[in-house]
Amino acid sequence: MNLILLITLLLIAILAISSSAILVKETNAPSAIIATYRLFFTVAILFFPTILYHRKELFSVQKKELIYSILAGLFLALHFITWFESLNYTSIASSVVLVTMQPIFAMIGGVLFFKERYTFIAVIGSTIAVIGGMIIGWGDFRIGGMALWGDILALIGALLATVYWLFGQFVRARLSLLPYALLVYGSSLFALIFYDLFFSYSFFSYQKRDWIVFILIAIIPNILGHTIFNWSMKYISATTVSMLILGEPVGSMILAYILYRERLNITQWIGSFCIFLGIFLYLRYQSGQKLENESF
Repeated sequence: MNLILLITLLLIAILAISSSAILVKETNAPSAIIATYRLFFTVAILFFPTILYHRKELFSVQKKELIYSILAGLFLALHFITWFESLNYTSIASSVVLVTMQPIFAMIGGVLFFKERYTFIAVIGSTIAVIGGMIIGWGDFRIGGMALWGDILALIGALLATVYWLFGQFVRARLSLLPYALLVYGSSLFALIFYDLFFSYSFFSYQKRDWIVFILIAIIPNILGHTIFNWSMKYISATTVSMLILGEPVGSMILAYILYRERLNITQWIGSFCIFLGIFLYLRYQSGQKLENESF
């Protein structure tokens, strides 16, 4: 694996997931429906190339890898559900603050399940990046009353997302990208469909603009974002992925400035600087990242 190619694709993935908030602003569909169609169109796009090139591997997946892939999908769906529910009680800013806990959860998981060891400077770097994410969202942070329940849900959502990445780190060492992605997104899609049915969300009463957004959010944040990150876990850890995802709010701010001319305040500049500095220190001084050959 060429290191420059890996870095380039990771930068594309960060920019791609940063577009998610921008695209969601373009539709009034319920959040759960957006997530459902995000995964539905992703599965539809990945289904035929997976069957065409990886049919044998897909139908001969070992029981352990199959179970872990399905569990990863279920944790992804639970992440979406708890995340969406949290926004009914607390502010988006509060959710941003709490989502920055992902690298901390991932580090703990890396030590417990993968026996990973982190250098002192890497830990300092991750701490700086987490603080940067908190600075960005702290101005509108809420706590107390019903907001506290929303904050708890957001924190649970961050933990569930970390478990999703940790399962991915295990399975991707044993399974090619497309079979893994299809199994994960497919199981997550079914879980979200049951959730939508339980709350009686409509699946079809949407405008042409909404359907365009559903397709774009599948292609850009999911296939070019999440799927590239899933691909990269053949080479990097779930902790590193969680660190890189901290670049999402920064990318979203940049896109919002370009597309909507939204001005950045001093707090956002400081938070963004801390995130970039923290990610740089982590990537520069964390040892043990090993590149291997990838099979598409």
